[in-house]
Amino acid sequence: MAEENEDSQEKTEDPTPRRLEKAREEGQTARSRELATMSVLLAGAVGLLTLGSGIGQTLAGIMRHSFDMERAVIFDTTQMTQRLMDAADSAVWGLLPFMVLLFVAAIAGSIGIGGVLISGKAVAPKLNRMDPIKGLGRMFSLKSLVELVKAIAKVALVMLIAILILDLRTEDLLRISSEPPGPAIVHVGWTLGWSFFLLACATIIIAAIDVPFQIYDHQKKLRMTKQEVKDEFKDTEGKPEVKSRIRQLQREMSQRRMMEDVPGADVVITNPSHYAVALKYDDATMEAPLVVAKGADQVAFRIMDVARENEVDILRTPPLTRAVYHNSEVGSEIPAGLYVAIAQVLAYLYQLRRFRKGQGPRPGMPDFPIPRDMKRDS
Repeated sequence: MAEENEDSQEKTEDPTPRRLEKAREEGQTARSRELATMSVLLAGAVGLLTLGSGIGQTLAGIMRHSFDMERAVIFDTTQMTQRLMDAADSAVWGLLPFMVLLFVAAIAGSIGIGGVLISGKAVAPKLNRMDPIKGLGRMFSLKSLVELVKAIAKVALVMLIAILILDLRTEDLLRISSEPPGPAIVHVGWTLGWSFFLLACATIIIAAIDVPFQIYDHQKKLRMTKQEVKDEFKDTEGKPEVKSRIRQLQREMSQRRMMEDVPGADVVITNPSHYAVALKYDDATMEAPLVVAKGADQVAFRIMDVARENEVDILRTPPLTRAVYHNSEVGSEIPAGLYVAIAQVLAYLYQLRRFRKGQGPRPGMPDFPIPRDMKRDS
């Protein structure tokens, strides 16, 4: 059965990125104690096997130095203090590599899943944790049952492996009694080291089961209802009416900036009833004509009004205007397919201006070529 919240709504939705982020801020993330235990035990076993002989030699040297002394040294309190300090110093340096290995393993096991997380909220006191009713609920929850099963499984698994190790190494252990003290101690050390390593390997099985469960359990706790997802979306993205108002203001600001560029245009081509496009071209700085403004309906009429107020030429070219309007954006160059048509517009405009000055005949409006894929119906 799906998990339910206080409003009896089923928590069927996976947690959103924002929900996961808030959980991390509160110190909630997937953790596996079994992974940390496995890491420390394996590191300890490997450390004993690789560093054990060096540690043993260091401890033996400390024992020799502590008990092999002259009579005068025994009665000299300053010498005894110095020898104690020397023994402590040797012990620290002898055990340091092993302790560093355990420290690194403990950190690696703790952040193996969930990563590094530092949050003051995780250690802050919470009164709801002292609720006895909720405490009883946690005692008899699915997670508590899983923890009980894990504990029983760990004990059973370790016992089983221990029995197998003793059974396989019984004869080897019995032979130690017939060995000289020195080799016997070394033999016992290696036997204990490998036995500890094999026992530590048992925790790999437990961690392999526990890690997926902890990730699943963490995701399950953070599940959300459909309403929570909707509310979070509204809080994150904003309410629809607010977003609509923002978009309206952005359009108005864009139109104002666009209208400010119309007076600098070379020509405005129009489909008088619907569209208007303002074009500018400077052969010294531009590779192709630039669309400085475009609009439909009321915006188109406003572009034409601004053009008239600033004596910008307006040409009625309905098919070409529709093609430029639908295939270009404000602030961008016209498409390559319309280069020839716009070049003819600029040439016609140049001839028209010469005619107005009495320097040439009145030009005729050319038939502007428009590629088939750029044509738009009226």
